[in-house]
Amino acid sequence: MSKTIETIELVQPSPGTTRFLKVHRYGTAGAGAKAYFQAALHSDEYPGLMAANHLVGLLDKAEKAGHIIGEIVVVPVANPIGLGQQLNGYHVGRYEFSGGGNFNRGWPDFTDAVAGKLKGKLGADAAANVAMIRAALRDAVAEFEVTCEFDGLRKVLLGLSIDADMVFDLHCDNEALLHLYASARHRDLAAELAADLGAPVILLETEPGGNPFDETNAGAWWRLREALGEDAPFPDACFATTVELRGRADVYDHHGQADAAALFRFLQRRGVIAGDPGPLPPALGQPTPLEGTDVINAPAAGLVAYKKTIGEQIKAGETIAELIDLMAEDPGAARTPVISHASGLLFSMAVEKLVRPGAPIAKVAGAEPLAHRKAGKLLEN
Repeated sequence: MSKTIETIELVQPSPGTTRFLKVHRYGTAGAGAKAYFQAALHSDEYPGLMAANHLVGLLDKAEKAGHIIGEIVVVPVANPIGLGQQLNGYHVGRYEFSGGGNFNRGWPDFTDAVAGKLKGKLGADAAANVAMIRAALRDAVAEFEVTCEFDGLRKVLLGLSIDADMVFDLHCDNEALLHLYASARHRDLAAELAADLGAPVILLETEPGGNPFDETNAGAWWRLREALGEDAPFPDACFATTVELRGRADVYDHHGQADAAALFRFLQRRGVIAGDPGPLPPALGQPTPLEGTDVINAPAAGLVAYKKTIGEQIKAGETIAELIDLMAEDPGAARTPVISHASGLLFSMAVEKLVRPGAPIAKVAGAEPLAHRKAGKLLEN
């Protein structure tokens, strides 16, 4: 099957306004493993747009050479709603202006709907069970009720991704090293992807909370196992990951080319694309638990003066920054130390240095779970 490009019109937000998705499809559905990519669900995170642009170019060449073995779906611009959100000349793409909240939170959980249809119907054949579950998940997405524009976007994107073997949600952080989030159940795959990407930070989740896009796709499988019991065998058949392609300012062709090539090699290793990916690069870091990541927040309003830089190893109790009280009468007494509770790699810092109370200003990936990090509440907004 040759490549196709589909235009999917979204729910019309107002008279005279139309938004749509472009979907690039490669390979044949059901011919092999399916990989799904989308970029900029947080629409003001541009590095994924660059990577997707280069990935489509690589896939076009592979398709012309007859090297696509499985099925690949790419949505190079995943959020036209957020792309249109400009406020006083600034693009604000993390939250939906109409009250829908964070674009990467609150995605639907289809466990109950699917479990109700499959109870007592699965058998001893794991592959047959996977096929039946995927069909039920597709049906659940088709029945998802759309009450607003954002719901319409959710329904379309999940309709494209919910039956995939691999889901790649391309994001970025503020100022950051390349890192990724994945389920602890897919530790080995996450570590392999990180090695191909050259990502030193792999954050493994058990119950991250917030219902992000990747968890809706991957989490359906282990939640269904819990709901249906262990008698009928089936694997965790969707590896879903949120890939944070460095920081918001890291929009360069050389990064996009390298990221796309790494994702392409990963698909070759999984048998979705023909060809030799070469040896796996050495790992730049080891997986750590998401609950071991210290998300360091500003204790008050002020100006952040960093004492550490991205990529430094931090020890628990070390000062990573000072918060300057700009209204203090004595400049010598105006600084409050901000410390890390984790020992690990400082991989993310804030772009905005004038902060409000509670604003996240840094992230340190530690190997040991932190007492103040609670399962189900690990993803900050």
